[in-house]
Amino acid sequence: MTRLETIKTPEALVEAGLVEASALESLRVVTQRYALAITPAIAGLVDSGDPNDPIARQFVPDPAELVHLPEERDDPIGDDAHSPVHGIVHRYPDRVLLKAVHVCPVYCRFCFRREMVGPQGNGMMSPEELDAAFDYIKTNPAIWEVILTGGDPLVLSARRLSDLMKRLKDISHVKIVRFHTRVPVVDPDRIDAALIDALKASGKTTYVALHANHARELGDEARSACARLIDAGIAMVSQTVLLKGVNDDPATLAELMRAFVETRIKPYYLHHPDLAPGTSHFRLTIEEGQRIVSALRGNLSGLCQPTYVLDIPGGHGKAAIGRNAAEKTREGCYSISDFNGNDHIYPPQTAGSN
Repeated sequence: MTRLETIKTPEALVEAGLVEASALESLRVVTQRYALAITPAIAGLVDSGDPNDPIARQFVPDPAELVHLPEERDDPIGDDAHSPVHGIVHRYPDRVLLKAVHVCPVYCRFCFRREMVGPQGNGMMSPEELDAAFDYIKTNPAIWEVILTGGDPLVLSARRLSDLMKRLKDISHVKIVRFHTRVPVVDPDRIDAALIDALKASGKTTYVALHANHARELGDEARSACARLIDAGIAMVSQTVLLKGVNDDPATLAELMRAFVETRIKPYYLHHPDLAPGTSHFRLTIEEGQRIVSALRGNLSGLCQPTYVLDIPGGHGKAAIGRNAAEKTREGCYSISDFNGNDHIYPPQTAGSN
């Protein structure tokens, strides 16, 4: 059912027919802890007659989110450990994250930054914080790429985005600017001429990394929004999270990867779900993920093959974990090497573990 306004309360979920009224009390508890927002575009994709609808599973709150396991972490990929100034994450030598805003048009129930985003989160960077962030980028000539994330940077106005790009334009060693977003899928009308112009700057190459997890998210309006970006000279890549009950079988994942390629988006990363609080109902084992990804090989064009990665808890960066890349230990965990060649145990051993 399509609504004219973004759903932000459990009561609005009931009104939209996305949950039963009997679920209100339990969902109020969930949304007091974790933000809720479902745009009209996403609400219109939900099959309310399917109790296992993969779109609803991504965005409609679930009491399972209140189940927190010992290995789960408020900062599961270790952003804070690599944040030299507020809003900057400098984990790899040649690129930084710039988290200019911590709000999103929708809130994914599996979000790895769910403790930081939303109305209860870190909000927008102040002018002083932005100044410090840009000073950091200016004084580190090894930074070749700036990745705007958050939050979703495309919730910012065209004017604010243009201001950010103008500041990056003046930093000669930055050549690539990448935006991580769900907006073309969840609010496709927002991708208009003014916003597209704001994403470009002389001397910089702009990429947009689109987060989508199911082929139904790439409907006609979403594909048109992506076409507007690509036709304007902005390259697009994809990001997908491998999620139980959403895309955890080869046929569903293949359909999504083909949809990306048909939309002129290069499949990039397939993320193993992070150890964010209250997300265990979305997580598969690495072995299950490897079997799914292996099934894509040979059955799907090479254009459609993403790289299956794990963000190693503690801030050690991404590791490719395709078959043979993650070695199982006797204890039932995995030994994974980071980009520096150091080995880590996944999941991390909690206090009291043998």
